Amino acid sequence: MAVSFASIVTVVVTTGTRPVQPPEYYFSQNIFTVYTRFNLTGLPMDNPDNRNNAHPARPPSLLKRLSHEFEDSHPPEGFVAATSDIASTFVAEHIKPKTHGKSSAIKENRQEEDRADAASDKRGPSSDNTIALTAENYEKKSGVIDHTEPFKNGYHFPPKYSTKESTQQGLKSFWKFFLTPMGFFWTIYGLNVVAWGGMLFLLLCNAAPAMCHPTCDDINSPRRKWVEWDSQILTALFCVTAFGLAPWRFRDWYYLLKFRIMGDFDGLRRLAGIHQGWFRLNGSQELPPDVGPDYIPEHIDRRVVPIPEQSIPRQPFTGIRAPATSVWKLDFNIWSMVLNTFAQCGLCGVMWGMNRIERPSWVTGFLVAVAFLIAIAGGLVTFFEGKKVKSIEGVPCNDQDLEKLARDKELGIPHYNNIKDKKPKAKTDDPEK
Repeated sequence: MAVSFASIVTVVVTTGTRPVQPPEYYFSQNIFTVYTRFNLTGLPMDNPDNRNNAHPARPPSLLKRLSHEFEDSHPPEGFVAATSDIASTFVAEHIKPKTHGKSSAIKENRQEEDRADAASDKRGPSSDNTIALTAENYEKKSGVIDHTEPFKNGYHFPPKYSTKESTQQGLKSFWKFFLTPMGFFWTIYGLNVVAWGGMLFLLLCNAAPAMCHPTCDDINSPRRKWVEWDSQILTALFCVTAFGLAPWRFRDWYYLLKFRIMGDFDGLRRLAGIHQGWFRLNGSQELPPDVGPDYIPEHIDRRVVPIPEQSIPRQPFTGIRAPATSVWKLDFNIWSMVLNTFAQCGLCGVMWGMNRIERPSWVTGFLVAVAFLIAIAGGLVTFFEGKKVKSIEGVPCNDQDLEKLARDKELGIPHYNNIKDKKPKAKTDDPEK
């Protein structure tokens, strides 16, 4: 390699003050000096703060990256959540909503149109007969309420299918879910829980008299041995969700305590981003309908936007936002999941720390009941709140849904514009009725 004369002089001058480096070292240093002096970095060198930025930034460590990703990551779906998602597809198989990036000019036009529509609503009823109904307030036409018209933006809930069509779509959806790694895992897991749980129930009901030898309650009878083996297997199966989801549960618990004890509202905003499928912050119902992950105006109050901001719920299909969720429901859900993990710890200690002869039967039954019931209760909160949000904000429709709506409209078959495709119950202001 050719070495410049300046590099040789530098070596001679610095020999008495510091250890001699190879010529290539001083050559590289001179190259870097020229690179920065003639502003080859693209940074304005007149600003002294940018001189340090000439060095390439070191990428964050793997541990730091994983830590930041874990803060806002969504927990893996548990068995109950996975099965509920499969059940939700039995009515109609939907596709994910498509989001398209829009320029600021288009967004401003949309906001102007919304303001104009709002002003026209204040002035009086619109002359457009195609304006549709909201989730709760329906416009009256000649004194008759039409619950089959689309919403103002043209959206209509998916139609209800026949039992045969729903079953076929449900089986197709389940098969697609089963072919995924998580789908296969949860299917095998669920079959084991059902099989071993059903066997334990039958044993406790003395459904196998042949195992009662010499008696059903004898500690060495086949029945008591199978009850023990069955209980051990179920305990191990319940550890999959209780301990596998523990990191995310304790993360949510930390954010909740940060909000409740320290009064840090950012903790609640992070929880709103994590549980965006069913939890809504107070004031978020007032956001414009076009606000979503791809469009968050600067003037919006950040207290109604989750952290990170990209986790804000998508634009509602109906153009109507769900009301704010009571914070106590989020408390109940998080505490239920945490207590489920604690109860599972106690159950494991009793089942694996004591033998079946010395272990009190009531302790096992109590811990199993607590762990099971509180997990179900917390899951029900998520299920009903998520269903409420979907019934107001809407669910995506696929091509098959749109074709059925158009075909049935030509045939005169009405479809009620709600998530159940059922006629709403009549409301009366008469308190005596």
